[in-house]
Amino acid sequence: MAETSASIAIVDDDPAVLRALSRLLRSHAFRARTYGSGQEFLAALPAGLPDCLIVDFQMPEMNGLELQRHLVSNGIEIPTILITAHGDVVMRDHSRLVASLRKPLQQQALFEAIDRAIGDSRSAG
Repeated sequence: MAETSASIAIVDDDPAVLRALSRLLRSHAFRARTYGSGQEFLAALPAGLPDCLIVDFQMPEMNGLELQRHLVSNGIEIPTILITAHGDVVMRDHSRLVASLRKPLQQQALFEAIDRAIGDSRSAG
């Protein structure tokens, strides 16, 4: 598995998902920060970029793809894992999407995607 000191941001409008993912990632020694919306995440960006972004596809106001597009259009490239309970998301033409995972998340698939994302982040930076 990738270095365990990696910082992972989780953006989801469901507090139960935020708690569960944060607990899971911290139990594997990742530094996890949670945000209830894309706007909340964007407001926190001046404090530093995470190594990986896990974002829910279906959120009010700004969905996960809109958040990812906003970041890229502003020159902010964070390897992103999109999670969804609403079927598969087409990933073509989304430069920093590492994976699209369906809820409920399978731990092995999640950690494999995180490893890819952190590898991308570390090789780019």
